[in-house]
Amino acid sequence: MLGAMEVLNRLNSYDHQLFARLFKQRNSDMVVALSRALSRSGEGVLHLLVILVAWLMYIPGREQLTALLLMSFALERCLHWLLKNTLKRPRPEHSFAGLRRLGHASNQFSFPSGHSSRAFLLATVMLIVFGSAMPALIPVLYAWAAAVALSRVVLGVHFPGDVLAGAIVGSGTALLCALLLQLP
Repeated sequence: MLGAMEVLNRLNSYDHQLFARLFKQRNSDMVVALSRALSRSGEGVLHLLVILVAWLMYIPGREQLTALLLMSFALERCLHWLLKNTLKRPRPEHSFAGLRRLGHASNQFSFPSGHSSRAFLLATVMLIVFGSAMPALIPVLYAWAAAVALSRVVLGVHFPGDVLAGAIVGSGTALLCALLLQLP
């Protein structure tokens, strides 16, 4: 049976191998431009725009949306900061000699991906609040969130494991906050 450290080392090795394969996609100018645009869309401004549009258009459920999104976002930011500054996983550029990232990184640590966390948080909040009223919207939102996560790897800012952890943190935070707010 494998020890915990050996399992972590193997996971880290697989993460590095998958990163190297995905990062090679940066050779296409179109892929890089699309990745940068997707990455920007996951920075958190979209969350506030969603709330603003919901209120300006008097969309039913806007009160639940606002409460859940703001509470989830605040908790996610705290968890993100705590994990990133406790685990202190170096970014790919510090793990691969000569690698130059093509995207913005707000700090030196990689795990978990904040862009991925925020994107999956928004998709999950929208599922909780509007999923039954607009079911066709949900796959689109999760596809967008996955594309944001992938863009962070393609740009060389995160490992695949970082974006997977971000997706779990974001979705999990939204689900936990929905339970605390007693939303369906």
